Amino acid sequence: MIGALVLTVPLSGCRGPSGGQASTSSSTSAAPTSGQGTYRVAATIRVGKGPGGVAVDSGTHTVYVGNLDPDSGDGTLSVIDGSTRTVTATVPLGKRSGPVAVDPGTHTVYVVNATDSTVSVIDGPSNKITATVPVAPGSKSVALDPGTHTVYVGASDPNDGHGSVAVIDGSSHAVTSTVPVGKFLGEVAVDPGTHVVYVTNSGDDTMSMIDGSTHAVTATMPVGQWPESVAVDPDTHVVYVATRDPESAPNDTQPPSRSGRVSVVDASTRTVTATVPIGKSPDGLAVDPGTHTVYVTKYANDTLAVIDGSTRGVTVTAPLVGASLGHGVAVDPATHTVYVTNFNDGTVSVIER
Repeated sequence: MIGALVLTVPLSGCRGPSGGQASTSSSTSAAPTSGQGTYRVAATIRVGKGPGGVAVDSGTHTVYVGNLDPDSGDGTLSVIDGSTRTVTATVPLGKRSGPVAVDPGTHTVYVVNATDSTVSVIDGPSNKITATVPVAPGSKSVALDPGTHTVYVGASDPNDGHGSVAVIDGSSHAVTSTVPVGKFLGEVAVDPGTHVVYVTNSGDDTMSMIDGSTHAVTATMPVGQWPESVAVDPDTHVVYVATRDPESAPNDTQPPSRSGRVSVVDASTRTVTATVPIGKSPDGLAVDPGTHTVYVTKYANDTLAVIDGSTRGVTVTAPLVGASLGHGVAVDPATHTVYVTNFNDGTVSVIER
């Protein structure tokens, strides 16, 4: 996601920051159009088995990919040189690793190990694990505020589905706070300009907003059915949330393939201002802040939907040629290169314009 950059309840009970009902005034943008346009798969890089999370260090143009071996459950981190497009290192991690975030200021990488309920802290220059931080069971998402070097780890309790966000001090690597949110937490994203943390609650069809200074939830608003992926444009402070029909809730044996949408949220007014039809199975979501372009992976047909942040319409749906189960996505904001992990192939697609 940004900074580089995995059951429904009626919405009538969702309330805004002052106890009032959050607004959902919105418009629906045009349906997606097919075609490759100017986007192309410039390279395909083989990484470990089951690549999922991906993040880019914009300072070094290094790409970090969290791999989860579907057979053994062992996790690794593939380190890719963005210039040569080669894997330069593979770092062994814990069990069921995947979600990745990187601090471009300190060149520190954070990877969630779901089975171990830990976060591995890796020094980017040496590719060495410098700390292992215990977090809550069911941890599944990680995001970072590069301005404060604070790490946010989202978890969904395996027993009751209640979500929480662990706040980790990037200097001490200690959990300093835990913030309760909604049910079946989806993902976490941070606006580095406002230090607001956005958390999707798939089970509640809502998004929680956390003040990064006080670590208190300041608002909870409806954003559409089964929200999961979330990303922020730090220049416009617009939040993008991938949603999908409730029948398409994921499971371990059959990926969801129902229609999805991207809700466009104005962070200042806390309203959904547009809904963009995206087609089947939206999954990963990333924003290029330089071009205000939004990228959405769709693994049912291995394509990448491209949304113009200004017009809020899908400009192209580009095929991920040779890919299988396109999943995570990240953008290098300096080069505008897009990286997509392909879970079944054990590869990363490099997308250029």
